[in-house]
Amino acid sequence: MQKRIPIKNHHREIQLTQIRCLVVFIVICILILCLLFRLIYLQINKHDMYTTLSNNNWLGLVPIEPTRGLIFDRNGVLLADNIPVFSLDVIPFEVRNMDKTLAELTHIVSLSDEDIFQFKKQLKQHRRFDEIPLKLKLSEQEVARFSENQHRFPGVMIKARPIRYYPFGNSFSHVVGYVGRINTQELKEIDQGNYSASHYIGKLGIEKFYEEELHGTVGYQQAENDASGKPLRILKEINSVPGKNIYLTIDSGLQLEAEKALKDIRGAIVAIQPATGQVLAMVSNPGFNPNLFVSGISHDDYKALRDSPDRPLYDRSLRGLYPLASTIKPYLALQGLNSGIISEEYNTYDPGWFTLKNSEHEYRCWVHTGHGNVNVSRAITSSCDTFFYELSTHMGIRRIDSILEQFGYGSPTGIDLDHELGGNVPSPEWKKKVHGTSWYEGDTVISAIGQGYFQATPLQLASAVATLANRGKRFVPYLMLREQHADGSITEQTPTALEPVTLANEDTWDVVIDAMKEVVESPQGTAYRFGRDHEYTVAAKTGTAQVISRRGNNGDAEDLQSEIPERLRDHHLFIVFAPVENPQIALGIITENSSFAIEAARSLLDYYLGKKQNGNRPDSPAPQTTAQ
Repeated sequence: MQKRIPIKNHHREIQLTQIRCLVVFIVICILILCLLFRLIYLQINKHDMYTTLSNNNWLGLVPIEPTRGLIFDRNGVLLADNIPVFSLDVIPFEVRNMDKTLAELTHIVSLSDEDIFQFKKQLKQHRRFDEIPLKLKLSEQEVARFSENQHRFPGVMIKARPIRYYPFGNSFSHVVGYVGRINTQELKEIDQGNYSASHYIGKLGIEKFYEEELHGTVGYQQAENDASGKPLRILKEINSVPGKNIYLTIDSGLQLEAEKALKDIRGAIVAIQPATGQVLAMVSNPGFNPNLFVSGISHDDYKALRDSPDRPLYDRSLRGLYPLASTIKPYLALQGLNSGIISEEYNTYDPGWFTLKNSEHEYRCWVHTGHGNVNVSRAITSSCDTFFYELSTHMGIRRIDSILEQFGYGSPTGIDLDHELGGNVPSPEWKKKVHGTSWYEGDTVISAIGQGYFQATPLQLASAVATLANRGKRFVPYLMLREQHADGSITEQTPTALEPVTLANEDTWDVVIDAMKEVVESPQGTAYRFGRDHEYTVAAKTGTAQVISRRGNNGDAEDLQSEIPERLRDHHLFIVFAPVENPQIALGIITENSSFAIEAARSLLDYYLGKKQNGNRPDSPAPQTTAQ
């Protein structure tokens, strides 16, 4: 009979089940312990971190844009204002289809390609919940049309916001500058936290140089957010701090008079108060309307400014480089007298030309027949080239460079504006480096009349003649007169003195300045047409910078300006200060392709000194009343 084989081993199955239950129990215990340890770690060790994260989920900070500071002239005339406008703003988070929304909005408000382009740039620079302006300065009709259709555009709203406005339009454009939209490069350079609610930044002039003072400090609203991060209600508010109001040294009446004096002539005028270095007027003509740039200038408008042959965007007063021409001669006379190379009694004969030893080349005087016997005073008064040709050979280029550098030529003045050029005072080393050639004695000769490689800005001309008026005392030119803080307190700007120009004999100043007085008063003076019917004393020097050289039929070195196309005519320079006994104003003037510099100076001095002598402050001009 076959042995029976059991099908199940109940005892073995019970043992296996017990072992499995034990293993499961142990695993569960281990997992519970891990969970417990993790809970302890999160609740105790990481309590602060997760509390902060939790608060951030339901609390958010909404930035508040500060009010930009205003800009005034020295007499309180408003030059840069904030005016309320209606803008069309978009909150990207609430817009389901941005492209479709923008397309439909174009049927209600006038949106240019530039508006949409700038808006899309701003989208990349701001958060989804920020209000981003799509278009500024909506018309009343656009506001009405959008209000009727607002229900169709969730996330789009009309908001009243302040915008920069320049009431004088083209006037003051290069000095005050303008604000514009923050670009990508500027976003990398600024404090993004302080600009989290701002869309505009200073681009040029005072607006740019004093951006930190004018902008102010951003404020915040603490908002309660829902689960998706959308703000629900405001819990707490930290007010923004408005920017400081800035008062400039500019006299707006004098500035407008300078623009009026230049008429339609391309050129620049800088007026400085010699005793302090305060800039009273700073004009580059023509200017431009800065209001065009605030909300974004159109391509056509910018192209017209950029391509204009008159170069309205070019600041001639700060960056225009011109030969010193004969305005260099008073400084060379100072150096010659101070170093003992010449004396007040020294005479030389001017036949109308000058030649170097062992050379047949003639360096012509501007008067073909010459000036005859000339001393230093008459050489300045009648601007005798031959006298200074000869003087330069005795002085050498080193002495010429030295006196000019002492008066500030060849380096920026340090005025509180960006992008100032320093001009050029050439040296043998400079010529070797730049042109790869040696310095010749002929280079020194033409340097004596401010030609050759010399370059200076109108600002440097005014600063140097202000130093001359002060008999050597120098100050940094500046535009910030005072700033007014948010609490109403005032901080005054004080003049910054520079190392003075010192002479071995103080009487040397009188010799040169008396000769400059004769430039205006003497019939032989090159500025005799300035006139003598004025109640103040004047010291001046003229200069002519040739654009092309051309001799008249009589052989004179003077160009026949009437026969030359207007843009090829000479530039004219004029430096002047008055009154001589107590200088109140110093001018550096350049008129391109025009000889009107002297007449422009006369009208300015009559305006400024006439008002002062009558005991009246120059009249405050009326700004324009509408944006341009």
